[in-house]
Amino acid sequence: MQAPTIAHHPLPRNYFAQLNAINVNDHLEKKGGFSYLSWPYAVAQLRTADPTATWEVRRFNGLPYLATEAGVFVEVTVTVQGVCLSQIHPVLDGRNRPLLAPTAFDINTSIQRCLVKAIALHGLGLYIYAGEDLPQVITDAANDAQAAPTPEAAHKAPRSRASRRVRQELPPPSKPGGITAAQQQQIHALAQEAGIALERVLAYFQVAALQDIPAEAFPRVVRSLEKRRAAA
Repeated sequence: MQAPTIAHHPLPRNYFAQLNAINVNDHLEKKGGFSYLSWPYAVAQLRTADPTATWEVRRFNGLPYLATEAGVFVEVTVTVQGVCLSQIHPVLDGRNRPLLAPTAFDINTSIQRCLVKAIALHGLGLYIYAGEDLPQVITDAANDAQAAPTPEAAHKAPRSRASRRVRQELPPPSKPGGITAAQQQQIHALAQEAGIALERVLAYFQVAALQDIPAEAFPRVVRSLEKRRAAA
């Protein structure tokens, strides 16, 4: 039986090696300073390599996404040559920031990005993701080396006003029927990122404090702040 081919080259038993050797640079798309591999191209290459390849979007209680207090996530499983590999992807905006109240378009876009990443686990375009998590690691390591006090200094140093202020600004426990403490922190962080004073948020939604926001209003609050953040 003749082996499947990619661009007229026989697909080896180690299909990962050949998929990983394909140069995808001409099919990258730039958006918001980030590089993305075209999903139609990725699917076409995958199906050329293995016409029996399949992919599946995981359902969570019938929905193609999972909404949590940390964010909204999608998951796609791609099967090539009988090997199933899954990728989980957060729903992000155009600047790669997590969305807590995404639109249907946002979710669909993240599913396509997740599909491309799941295909990359099989080799195609995997190299374009190399080091995508390094900046945070390097920054954290540098901060740890430069800012971490010695045990003696940490013991003697008094708490700064900033640290005391952060403790004072932590949201109180949620009220019955209100948003959770974690959701209050998310709103607080979004307001800061959007450059909006928390007092304006409270006044707009006609509440005295974050814990007074009804749970059912949380998506509307977040969606409003995310739009303001995107426009900032």
